[in-house]
Amino acid sequence: MSGPSQVKDVPIGTGAEGRAQLIDFLASGVRPREDWKIGTEHEKFGFRTDDLRPPAFDGERGIEALLKGLTRFGWAPVEEHGRVIALTRDAASVSLEPAGQLELSGAPLANLHETCCETSRHLQEVRAVAEPMGLGFLGMGFQPKWRRDEMPWMPKGRYKIMREYMPKVGSLGLDMMTRTSTVQVNLDVGSEADMVKKFRVSLALQSIATALFADSPFTEGRPNGYLSYRSHIWTDTDADRTGLLDFVFEDGFGYERYVDYLLDVPMYFVYRDGTYIDASGQSFRDYMDGKLPAYPGQLPTLKDWADHSTTAFPEVRLKKYLEMRGADSGPWNRICALPAFWVGLLYDDTALDAAWDLIKDFSLAELHALRDGVPKHALKLPFRGGTVLDLARRALEISAHGLARRARLNGNGADESIYLEPLMEFVDAGITPAERKLALFHGEWQGDIDRVFRAFAY
Repeated sequence: MSGPSQVKDVPIGTGAEGRAQLIDFLASGVRPREDWKIGTEHEKFGFRTDDLRPPAFDGERGIEALLKGLTRFGWAPVEEHGRVIALTRDAASVSLEPAGQLELSGAPLANLHETCCETSRHLQEVRAVAEPMGLGFLGMGFQPKWRRDEMPWMPKGRYKIMREYMPKVGSLGLDMMTRTSTVQVNLDVGSEADMVKKFRVSLALQSIATALFADSPFTEGRPNGYLSYRSHIWTDTDADRTGLLDFVFEDGFGYERYVDYLLDVPMYFVYRDGTYIDASGQSFRDYMDGKLPAYPGQLPTLKDWADHSTTAFPEVRLKKYLEMRGADSGPWNRICALPAFWVGLLYDDTALDAAWDLIKDFSLAELHALRDGVPKHALKLPFRGGTVLDLARRALEISAHGLARRARLNGNGADESIYLEPLMEFVDAGITPAERKLALFHGEWQGDIDRVFRAFAY
């Protein structure tokens, strides 16, 4: 989840003038192709190596101590009420999810080779600090062992507000906050029409990414009946701010329609002078009229709008760029594979056209059937006389060709399609990462979930 935005405090006008400002703000993200970048984010679960419990924020082996330790690599601390809750370096940041899941929000980079090097460097730095502290990190979509009430909470004002609000709007929101981890990629657009096409393709194929990356089959030490339980959790988190966004497929969709959607998403907070003001459930439209009950008589700024945009959690999220949000977290090579999958599909025109041809006649009913069925069945979910595996294979072929055409080569002369190899292996075998872990659990591990921490730690 995001922290306070870095957008300037430009006042938003009232009425039609203010709404036009918001539309222009979103549209200002349009970039020429030569400036398109790749921003990769991933989260991971910390655990104490002696008892496997998640580390608290405080203490010699706590998350704050880990963050302070990382400053020796040139990271600058970010504080909230005197506590270090994030780090920044150049255009990247390290931040905390509600239960201390450690997140790298990578810098906008030119190619996937740079992205993968960035991820590798980060994991090496974390390991250098964490190992002497007796801490390890695990990449999976859902915490495999500990109950919700055994997870710590980080001292961030944003999370306190969300923690109190979530149970009012869904039964799994607190699990989303404390027991899930994801990997996502942020990608640029070249025009409003380009944004619309990419948004539609990525929404339609988001369930395919969920299936390929499915890696959350355990809850509290036992199989939970899902392959991506993380994805299932979003179906009962908060209907006002999650889901497929059917309106994206309607005629006339563009920046204006997305602004109207965001205006109808209930607020969480207003951030002022280092403090989060609880505005949960209130309306940004009222705020624009100076009638926000939590902050009466005050008017919003573009920084408030940017903050508010981070509190919507659809399968694909639009800011000034598009965020792909459908994948479970995983090991190093799948952190690299997620941006590779989407860059191959969306950053090459021929590939984008082929992806559009693949999904253009999918009905909304079919899209919802994919979204609802993939968390449990993943690649084996039936679809149009075949299975999701067939769709995944075709999507990977399109992506690989798109990456080859980009022709961004590393020092060994390999193009970016090398990062798709883990996904190709899953498709060739017809199984997901989750199914491989389940086989180990029922076989070699003899039902001992503790083995997952030792076998799959970074």
